[in-house]
Amino acid sequence: MKYFVLIPDGAADEAQESLAGRTPLRAASTPMLQRLAEQGTVGLTNHVPDSLPPGSEVACMSLLGYDPIQYFTGRAPLEAAAKGISLGPSDWAVRCNLVSIEDRGDGPIMADFTADHITTEEATALLESVQKGLQSDFPALKGWSFVPGVSYRNLLLYQTDDNTQCELGEDLRTTAPHDRVNQQIADAFPRGTGSKLLTEIMARSETWLQNHPVNTARKKKGLGVATHIWLWGAGQRPTFKSFRSLHDVDGVMITAVDLLRGLARLAGWRCREVEGATGYLDTDYTAKGAAAIEELKSSDLVCVHVEAPDEAGHEGNAAAKVQALEAIDKEILTPVMKHLDTVAASGEPYRVLVCPDHPTFCSTQMHSRGQVPFLIAGEGIKASSVTSYDEESASAGPTVSTGSTLIRHLFDNTLANDIK
Repeated sequence: MKYFVLIPDGAADEAQESLAGRTPLRAASTPMLQRLAEQGTVGLTNHVPDSLPPGSEVACMSLLGYDPIQYFTGRAPLEAAAKGISLGPSDWAVRCNLVSIEDRGDGPIMADFTADHITTEEATALLESVQKGLQSDFPALKGWSFVPGVSYRNLLLYQTDDNTQCELGEDLRTTAPHDRVNQQIADAFPRGTGSKLLTEIMARSETWLQNHPVNTARKKKGLGVATHIWLWGAGQRPTFKSFRSLHDVDGVMITAVDLLRGLARLAGWRCREVEGATGYLDTDYTAKGAAAIEELKSSDLVCVHVEAPDEAGHEGNAAAKVQALEAIDKEILTPVMKHLDTVAASGEPYRVLVCPDHPTFCSTQMHSRGQVPFLIAGEGIKASSVTSYDEESASAGPTVSTGSTLIRHLFDNTLANDIK
């Protein structure tokens, strides 16, 4: 059996006035999703427990079959795992965004959580200066280092060899910058043990960045600049059971996002890098589809994660979300299904799971907790009465109440016994 998992990140949404009262999923032309909906089972599930934040770090963990109540320790440790960074028992990882903060007269707001999609090369240069500023302005701090990632997505690590306790504590609470787009940030700074230190570093970063040559050059080009770093998603190392030990299947992850790379590696999966995969609306969908087909020739399970619908939601751009969904259907799902149909004709069956991690509402430009539509189709999966893949149609299908149990229905025939 071959298994294909597709995660259109943040695809679930509300009805949009600009889309004639339809959600982006309902408005998009997605003939392959339509075909699979007619052949398989469409329903609802929820990947975000009430006690945890509604981010991809929690929701994608659940989607891959790991109960976040048991496994989640924070977002940044997952991204550290993606980079092959091994955290010790006393170490911490903190997500570090390069952001644009502006004061428009009534207090500072989060103008752009991506610093106008700053390039990786520019971000690396900025973080070198941030590291020097940290060492200069906080000479007593030992073991802290900034690690460049992709574009605005970076890390701050605390690592020590002598088991010295970090100033951060388990009660530390932070706010994701993408949940404060065009909103005031006065009440969004860290809270709890270690929050004073993180807030001071964030505030001081303005002086480290304001006259940097990278920002000067971006201003001349009319581009947004990185005014600050924003620290969030802190946590310590998680301990995962291998996916193979749970399901007797090995997986391959195709994604442009470190968070998903980290989840995959902690699960024991291999990651396939794809040139042109950007984690944004301009990602190379065709290249991702081709990579999935190549991996399916030798792998048990291939998962393709696409960030584009989520990015469109954060921008409040319903039309762009529709375009992203149509590109996913045409350039990833359609060629993959043609390949799987050919393979099935020669005697090797398949199953497919399509499911967003969480809703990202265009109206709020934020992640949200709540139900998302899932679709399971393929060998041994009976067609249900639901024949369209969208939020409204899925509400007439089965509900898998605990999202982390959804993926096991890809491997067995117990869906009818686990619905409520």
